[in-house]
Amino acid sequence: MVNNYPLATSTWDEKEIQAIQEVIDRDNYTMGSSVEKFEKDFAKFINRKYCVMVSSGSSANLIAIAALFYTNKPMLKRGDEVIVPAVSWSTTYFPLQQYGLKLKFVDIDLETLNYDLKALQSAVSEKTRMIMVVNLLGNPNDFDTIIKIIKNKDIFVVEDNCESMGAEYIGRHTGTFGMIGTFSTFFSHHMATMEGGLVTTDNEELYHILLCLRAHGWTRNLPKQNYVSNKKDDWFEESFRFLLPGYNVRPVEMSGAIGIEQLKKLPNFLNKRRANAQYFVGLFKDHPDLMIQKEIGYSSWFGFSLIIKHTSRLIRKSIIQKLQDNNIDCRPIVTGNFTRNEVMKYFDYEIHKELKSANYLHENGFFVGNSHICLENELKILLSILSNVVQ
Repeated sequence: MVNNYPLATSTWDEKEIQAIQEVIDRDNYTMGSSVEKFEKDFAKFINRKYCVMVSSGSSANLIAIAALFYTNKPMLKRGDEVIVPAVSWSTTYFPLQQYGLKLKFVDIDLETLNYDLKALQSAVSEKTRMIMVVNLLGNPNDFDTIIKIIKNKDIFVVEDNCESMGAEYIGRHTGTFGMIGTFSTFFSHHMATMEGGLVTTDNEELYHILLCLRAHGWTRNLPKQNYVSNKKDDWFEESFRFLLPGYNVRPVEMSGAIGIEQLKKLPNFLNKRRANAQYFVGLFKDHPDLMIQKEIGYSSWFGFSLIIKHTSRLIRKSIIQKLQDNNIDCRPIVTGNFTRNEVMKYFDYEIHKELKSANYLHENGFFVGNSHICLENELKILLSILSNVVQ
């Protein structure tokens, strides 16, 4: 019996503890030089011009969407149509609702767990202004096809890449295909900074807006020359000068310091996750009752999804109980079909055609964790347990 197969394990060692202690020794806890260095290091890692660290991946999505309303020529306005996949985390959707956008939910592909590309193509209309692309559980979308779908149309892409740090599509990091890309550094993700998130872009105007929105909407953190304000030389007047209706989603300095150390280890973390994935795929690719996620590009394998096949007589409830009895953590595949949540009564939305695959996943899918440590023993026992569930 597995003593413990958790969804995630700590990625910290003495380096992160030392980084925290150095912040304590400096006695400066709000964001400062460590956060700034981590932002620059991360931007370089993914080959993006600008990076803004925030308090969580959800905060990253919030200010990413907000920033699109405040460009000199607004990229979004209330009532605009935004296409979203039917399966993603709640805070992919909430900022869109909070900013008065109309969501069009599109079905997913049951193999990749990303957009059903035929459904996506048919969902695009003259009203569509933006496509929210979510790279689910580490798996890149087919960006070649998405780019073709929006070619010569006044539509842009934003990426929620919070589950897919380090994933690549044709040699390019996911989170860099859209106008803006968001990332998460929560404990269970590819690297951890206690709590944390990142927003990346190549657009300097958006970068300046993000800096402003992150900290109260004030000008204090803007460079002298910027796209948001005519910043004065008088530091006193600029201390509390507010231009945008912003937030306080600043990270703490400790998170930046930890991020510097975690980023050094990230390539090794990714290698270990991919090694685990290779072993997992070898065990489960021909399973008679369960289907696994089809990799597109170079996945960073957030976790391992399993969906009961249409031809199987297995019942998910029995599987979950068996896993629980053997101390194996599992969860639904993200939120399942998000439109089945009660919170939808607050949304302006429509469902494009059927959400057949999202519904099937909702009722028949689950996932187990991946990690930066070897999971061969855990995965072998997982296979044994799942092969002995009574049908």
